[in-house]
Amino acid sequence: MSGIITSKNIDPSLINLQKNNTKSYWQIVWGRLMKNKGAMAGSFILIFFIGAALLAPVLAPFPIDEMKMENRFLPPSLDHLLGTDEFGRDILSRMMHGGRISLMMGLVAVSIAGITGVVLGVISGYYRRIDIYIMQMMDILLAFPSLLLAIAIIAVLGVGLTNAMIAVAISVIPSYVRVVRGAVLSIREKEYIEAVQALGVSDFKIIVKHIFPNVLSPVIVLSTLQFGTSILAAAALSFLGLGAQPPTPEWGAMAYVGKSFLLQAWWMSLFPGLAIMLVVLGFNLLGDGLRDALDPRLK
Repeated sequence: MSGIITSKNIDPSLINLQKNNTKSYWQIVWGRLMKNKGAMAGSFILIFFIGAALLAPVLAPFPIDEMKMENRFLPPSLDHLLGTDEFGRDILSRMMHGGRISLMMGLVAVSIAGITGVVLGVISGYYRRIDIYIMQMMDILLAFPSLLLAIAIIAVLGVGLTNAMIAVAISVIPSYVRVVRGAVLSIREKEYIEAVQALGVSDFKIIVKHIFPNVLSPVIVLSTLQFGTSILAAAALSFLGLGAQPPTPEWGAMAYVGKSFLLQAWWMSLFPGLAIMLVVLGFNLLGDGLRDALDPRLK
């Protein structure tokens, strides 16, 4: 009877391993992410701000351009939860609408940088003859601090919201190129890539079917981290007067205007600055959690 195998004398780790083998890769990643407290905290922060931005036309208590000079510089109260500005406009309403602009700037910048950087990174890593030219161009861009590079680009393109998004995107592209290139260099040396090449499969099909899916994980993690960085850079440009211009209710522009009244109305700069800090923190926490969940060493 001692040789009979029952559920009591089976190693629990073997049972968990069998259960894990029945799950897909993305189910395992999702399970790891749900167990990461930092990633969940970042997700809740982002859900709060994204939800407030999307529902701003419904939830905002006042019109963003409604001026009441008799309400100038009112401190936070029950009537105006975050106070009013120099024109008597409700700061909470302007911040909710401004979140749509700030988040859109980050989304557009990351989308442009991600698409361009992935394409250049794949080409650089797969076609070695072109690699040196692409990487020399990236090295030139990396020689400048990202914010300084964005300021230089705006100096050429001109001041404005659209140009600020383009400038931030260009300053982020080298990060994508380097990450994707490194992943492609590792993948293209695998035996299965050499096998499909020997079968005469075209380079386009190899890249689309065999290489791109394997570089998707680091790109997702990098995009999450760069989203917060892009929002911060765009807000910094607006704070310097190079991005969104008043009266556009963008967080960086609101903080820029508020600094002139810092002693008189500290809330004008404090609350937009806190919003920027919390959103960037949320993306960084989520990015760290995704990096841990997608780490192949943890499979």
